[in-house]
Amino acid sequence: MDTKYNPNQFEKEIYEKWEKGGYFKAKVNPDKKPYTIVMPPPNVTGYLHLGHALNNTIQDIIIRYKRMAGFEALWIPGTDHASISTESKVVDKIYSEGKTKADLGREGFLEEAWDWTNKYGGRIKEQLRTIGVSCDWDHDSFTMDENLTKAVKRVFKKMYDDGLIYRGNRIVNWDPKAETAISDAEVYHEDQVGHLWYIKYFFEDSDEYVTIATTRPETMLGDLAVAVNPEDPRFKDKIGKNLILPLVGRKIPLIEDSYVDMEYGTGLVKITPSHDPNDFEVGARHDLGQCVVIDTKARIVDGYGKYSGMDRYEARKEMIKDLEEAGQLEKIEEIEHAVGYSERTKVVIEPLISKQWFVKMDEFAKMCIDAYDKGEVKLIPDSLSKTYMNWLNNIRDWTISRQLWWGHRLPVFYTDDGEIIVSEDEPDENGMLNGVHVTQDEDTLDTWFSSALWPFATLGWPDENEELDYFFPTDILVTGYDIIFFWVIRMIFSSIYNTGKVPFHHVLFTGLIRDPQGRKMSKSLGNGVDPIDVVNEYGADALRFTLITGNSPGNDMRYDEKRILASRNFANKLWNASRFVLMNIEEGDDLDFKGENLELEDKWILKRLNDVIVDVSKNLDKYEIGLAADRIEDFIWNEYCDWYIEFAKIRLYGDDKEAKANVKKVLLYVLKNMLVLLHPFMPFITEEIYSSLPNKKDLLIVEDWPEFNKDFDFVNEESNVNSVIEAITSIRNQRATLNVPAKTLQQLTILVENKENISLIEEIKDQFVNLAKASEVEVLAKEDSEIADEEGIVRLVFNEFSVLMSLDELVDYEKERARLKDEIKRLEAEIKRASGKLSNKGFVEKAPEKVVNEEREKLAGYEDLLEKTKSSLEEIKDK
Repeated sequence: MDTKYNPNQFEKEIYEKWEKGGYFKAKVNPDKKPYTIVMPPPNVTGYLHLGHALNNTIQDIIIRYKRMAGFEALWIPGTDHASISTESKVVDKIYSEGKTKADLGREGFLEEAWDWTNKYGGRIKEQLRTIGVSCDWDHDSFTMDENLTKAVKRVFKKMYDDGLIYRGNRIVNWDPKAETAISDAEVYHEDQVGHLWYIKYFFEDSDEYVTIATTRPETMLGDLAVAVNPEDPRFKDKIGKNLILPLVGRKIPLIEDSYVDMEYGTGLVKITPSHDPNDFEVGARHDLGQCVVIDTKARIVDGYGKYSGMDRYEARKEMIKDLEEAGQLEKIEEIEHAVGYSERTKVVIEPLISKQWFVKMDEFAKMCIDAYDKGEVKLIPDSLSKTYMNWLNNIRDWTISRQLWWGHRLPVFYTDDGEIIVSEDEPDENGMLNGVHVTQDEDTLDTWFSSALWPFATLGWPDENEELDYFFPTDILVTGYDIIFFWVIRMIFSSIYNTGKVPFHHVLFTGLIRDPQGRKMSKSLGNGVDPIDVVNEYGADALRFTLITGNSPGNDMRYDEKRILASRNFANKLWNASRFVLMNIEEGDDLDFKGENLELEDKWILKRLNDVIVDVSKNLDKYEIGLAADRIEDFIWNEYCDWYIEFAKIRLYGDDKEAKANVKKVLLYVLKNMLVLLHPFMPFITEEIYSSLPNKKDLLIVEDWPEFNKDFDFVNEESNVNSVIEAITSIRNQRATLNVPAKTLQQLTILVENKENISLIEEIKDQFVNLAKASEVEVLAKEDSEIADEEGIVRLVFNEFSVLMSLDELVDYEKERARLKDEIKRLEAEIKRASGKLSNKGFVEKAPEKVVNEEREKLAGYEDLLEKTKSSLEEIKDK
């Protein structure tokens, strides 16, 4: 091993060795139990961000663990065509070249989209390799692969034939930038300050009016009625009368509908069926018809005078000005309300009536609810079940058509007579299908329609095959909680509907990664982190370990460079400890470990190894990845490196050849096992260290996962050594408190509570010489000792024994008295300074409360310390 840990020297080479050696591959194996994960497919045009790094690190930990634990473990990678995102990028690219989609035509544009995909589609896969993902690249899939396309057509036709897909005019969420409908799940809401405009609507041929409050005055151009609640007595005599629509002059009726909340606002609601989903339902009940006044680019349509052609917000300003001039603007009220934005393009969505294709969701929602209620799908953490259920219980039909060219085109064809044909087959070159001439629907499917088939379509469905039978259903989905509606729920009902099985048994939700201040990472804040930059500087293992330590399912985490440094330091600690062990291994050493000739500290570390094997395995089985990582780190750093290696040095550096040989075997045995335990978390460094071990397999990645060894269940020995560790730590602390020089040695007496343990303590007493600066250690039964009550003795009490330290040996009383007097003077000066500051009225009133409180805490601390220092001086004044 190199003297210094430098991950850049070996990480790439190790990954190539794994991939070329076929160690990630899985196949149907009747002798093994399968374990399957499908990777949430990142956008084909995307690049690795911290969310991808976290998500894929967790999946990699699970799959490496299952592979080593004896499963036939398959991890299916892939990418998503991401229709809106990719089309937007391609549109921008051709626009920069002075062209438009219309200039290229559909076929020309799709050629550009495929070129873009082929150019950038592999970027994120290479970045995933950089962080060590061990997925089976032979199973790599793309949502527009031939078999995925076949699956999409099969499902669409099945749903259509079963009456679950329909075409109709409905209010949809319209993205005016992408110029396409989007689903509810693709809309996010932001609370922001807005306005409520109160507008007077006069009755026909009358000076009487009603006041309507609206947040979107530009839609009033499309009003077809004003509604009141049938129970509202205020307007009983006005029902059925006509109002004159301001700025337009159109007559619209005053109608009754129970949808109106008479306690809210003015108790009247303008009804705009073409631009509001609730108004659409009211309009349908009252047969009001439709009136579209905003187009697909969010501009006012023709026929509305000077407003026509204006952007919706420009028109709003102009209309408010005109209403004010006409005396019809009663007042403006500032409010805070939630505004819907397109998840992809970040523009405000426009509710718009549009002819679209929809999936009926009632039955599918019931499938998802039943799967959860029966325990067929378990959510981790289960607290997200409330979110899951709320959405399913308030679900609306899914808009699946998109006015885009990039994506799966709807397998819908229209005959020259307008008849609809849904077919998995393509028309021939003359446009003939089933003997008639057809034209295909221009729309494509929502990206999530194909992604919903991902767990089974990537295994060859709809064709029957061995892999599908063996590896499906998959075992776990690891994904962000932000796409529980987009993707998770849709996969569940799609799988049950098409295969009769749930797509996965567990869903492990990750949280968001935030900056050290808890803010969401974004380009605008400039607080984003490129994972590849982190890998280049600190190594992939440090990045992986930072992302998972302290992480719990469903909770957001904070990314801080200090944590990266801590992970790098841990890797360095492991590297140096491994080098130390291997440097003490000599050619010809017999390293065949049989668990024989063990000393007390050997039994302790083997028992601790047993415990960590059980704990890490249990946590991984429960998908508590963060707890498992913390546990193995604590074992390696604190128990193996800080204590056992130090215990071992007495024998390593001693003259007893047999003792030296035995301790080498234990050191190496434990090192190998902890490399296996750590491998799923930090695969590169563990593989590199493993390559230097004697008596090993070809590669660590194919090592067997360690199991509990009943022969190493040394409970009594573990308890005694734990007390020894606690005692040595306490002695060190006591010496530090007394300012004992490092070179000063002391005599220790150990009083054993139970005579049966005397031989055990005798076995390990030399460690007090080794690690606690003892010149001599005497071990006695408690009842045989008479020195416990002597003056000048410090007694440290532990479970199995007590340690007696003589202060006369350790302390130069004259020097200590002088030191304590100086400390008293310093503390009195600090108390005077702090008291003066706090008695200054100007400081207390003007300084921030936090600063004042800190000063008060300092004063209290100084006063407490002064009391203790004076007591210490009093105790030794006559020495």
